[in-house]
Amino acid sequence: MIPDYHASTCLNTLQGIIDQHPKWFKSITFDNGSEFSTLTKIKGAAIYYAHPYSPWERGSNEQCNSLLRRFFPKGKSMHNKTNNYVQRAMNAINEKPRKLLHYCTAQELFYKTLAS
Repeated sequence: MIPDYHASTCLNTLQGIIDQHPKWFKSITFDNGSEFSTLTKIKGAAIYYAHPYSPWERGSNEQCNSLLRRFFPKGKSMHNKTNNYVQRAMNAINEKPRKLLHYCTAQELFYKTLAS
């Protein structure tokens, strides 16, 4: 969790994560929100920006959002969600086989990538 969504905060937070885990990131695609405006300064991953009103340019992101909405409906408060609930939701999403991933799970491919 980050304290605010200012561009400099997003830049510093993301750069810190990439620096800690350089094998995790090859490229990252953002929308055009002002909080992402300075992320072209990121080192260690290729940065792309999707065109406005073009969700197909972020297809896997949109797919992940639909999985998240099963557990966290849009417009509903998350204040009543426990850490245990969030962990179960993360596990369900990360352990779900996906056509996009040739029916592997995100978790399987993540660990496979780290091992290579």
